[in-house]
Amino acid sequence: MRRLVTAVAAALLGATFLTGATVSPDPVEADTPDDLIDPVRGLEYWLDDYGISEAWETTRGAGVTIAVIDTGIARGPVELDPAVIGGTDVSGLGSADGRTPVGAVDASHGSWVASLAAARGTGPDSGMIGVAPEADLLSVSVGFGASAAVPFVEQVAEGIRWSVDNGADIINLSFTTNTTDWDPSWDSAFQYAFDNDVVVVVAAGNRGSGTSTVGAPATIPGVLTVAGVDPDGTASVEASTQGITLGVSAPSEKLLGVSADGAVVQWDGTSGAAPIVAGVAALVRSAHPDLDANNVINRVIQTATPAKGSSVLYGYGLVDAERAVNASVPMVSSNPMGSLEEWIRIYRRAEAGPVAQPSAEPVEIEALPPAASLTRDDSPLLPTRETLLYGTVPLVMVTGAAILVALGVTAAVRRIRSASRTPSR
Repeated sequence: MRRLVTAVAAALLGATFLTGATVSPDPVEADTPDDLIDPVRGLEYWLDDYGISEAWETTRGAGVTIAVIDTGIARGPVELDPAVIGGTDVSGLGSADGRTPVGAVDASHGSWVASLAAARGTGPDSGMIGVAPEADLLSVSVGFGASAAVPFVEQVAEGIRWSVDNGADIINLSFTTNTTDWDPSWDSAFQYAFDNDVVVVVAAGNRGSGTSTVGAPATIPGVLTVAGVDPDGTASVEASTQGITLGVSAPSEKLLGVSADGAVVQWDGTSGAAPIVAGVAALVRSAHPDLDANNVINRVIQTATPAKGSSVLYGYGLVDAERAVNASVPMVSSNPMGSLEEWIRIYRRAEAGPVAQPSAEPVEIEALPPAASLTRDDSPLLPTRETLLYGTVPLVMVTGAAILVALGVTAAVRRIRSASRTPSR
């Protein structure tokens, strides 16, 4: 049995863009005696607590491919090698097949993520096993930080397109940019995944790594964003962040991962919560191959166990693999996590479609006849009834009244003057 390695630096994933992971410096022992269960399996509490073991009675993810766009899935570990069916490097730093880990301090991150999604174990009941242990993996290696030869946003866009073109049913992105907005080049890349019926699962990010709010790509409409909870199912303070774009929550503390050198480590972060949910999505797609990506996402969120807290903390609740696979869930016609296409139309000011042209033939209307000329039989110098009624008569009356008033005033003035000349007695 491979030893459980825990003595790894706590700041292992403090690099820019990564959601982060902390590795416990203290050894952790399995709760179940070694003679009853493999110690590593005993530490994978999420298998029983989140309905994964029960879901395995229906499916283990066969026929589904998960693309892990990360630091690369290492060659060598027996838990991972059988699962990886292809890969590529988009960073300019790794190998052509994406199997050479990229990064100075975070090189094992991609292997940890992949092992939570689809590790095979070291035997039927030993070694680390993933949520969908019969699903296939694609390894897309990216470089985080200034060391990469290709800009990060270009790597992600290229990695998504390559994954879609090479058969991915699910894409896992366990990183954040720590900003709510994203580069416009991601619009078409993510829409390409949605148009090709691919489920995109994204980590929400961690406060412990400096992420104070959910950032892109977890803010992109249509992705299934995953928050983290502790082993008791309570929103994690350090190993998660929260926001309005959350879809579901999954364990993000005391997780296991197979490192590039084959050692099993314990680590924290939504970087691990996301591949747990990606594995659940793989189980759903395997059990229901007729479902499109929208309905796979809908089953995952609608069957989640409601949490005692706000949706800003937990999304729809804690993921439940057994119910996601077996429950009866009504079909939907659109992605319940939103429409990127509509967002682009509104916020990117996309060009309007062609202007509709009139289809009816023009109608000719006959010209109106010329207006008849007005003539008078009598002389224009003679008054009419209207001029007498509304012009002459009122004028005469007003003029007469004015004359009478003037005469009255004149007479009054004369009397006053005459009286003023009369001597006093």
